[in-house]
Amino acid sequence: MVKAGILAVFVVAAILVVRFSPVRALLTTEWLGGFLQAAGWWAPLAFILIYSAGVCLFIPGTLLTALGAAIFGPYWGFLYVWVAAMLGAAGAFLIGRYLGREFAAALIGDRLKKYDDAIERNGFATVLYLRLVYFPFTLMNFGMGLTKVRFRDYLWGTGLGILTGTFIFTFFVGTIKEVWASGQWANLLSWKVSFSLGLFAFSLFIPKIINKLKIWQKVKAD
Repeated sequence: MVKAGILAVFVVAAILVVRFSPVRALLTTEWLGGFLQAAGWWAPLAFILIYSAGVCLFIPGTLLTALGAAIFGPYWGFLYVWVAAMLGAAGAFLIGRYLGREFAAALIGDRLKKYDDAIERNGFATVLYLRLVYFPFTLMNFGMGLTKVRFRDYLWGTGLGILTGTFIFTFFVGTIKEVWASGQWANLLSWKVSFSLGLFAFSLFIPKIINKLKIWQKVKAD
């Protein structure tokens, strides 16, 4: 009960601080971009630390991902965002596991225990599927910590599951930012921009494709 109370206070405090305190004024593209540019060689490390901490504090990942792609470009931005997202996901999972797992296990009871056991047995596949269908990132990080899923299965499933979406989004934002910065609007018709737009449009259909494949496999098995 004490640990669960601490977890509840942490979640509420994080949301209130991010949304209603002066910290909110710092969570803008202009301020964060200026801070990272002033960091010089330390900018990648600073970005990774800010991003990973932001995941644990319920800061919207879309803002930080777009910022990373805009500042570091489509390729380095993808690398830094992926590493930061993995660190943040691991941190949030461990917070949920240490502070909330015992309380969650006590609430589950016998009726839901079979589902908890199933998640433990199929942890990697469960996490991978939920990541591919874009289940809310931060909510899933803490939520999975409350289940019996093994940490290594969670980490592997997360790493592979967010790989495609992270690359598509950072490549899209980074490419558009490069065209904007160069001022060469004719490059909007280049293959790179067209490819990034195509990838971004494709990413919107990934959840439907995954669900279709899941249904097809189920029908085939029956």
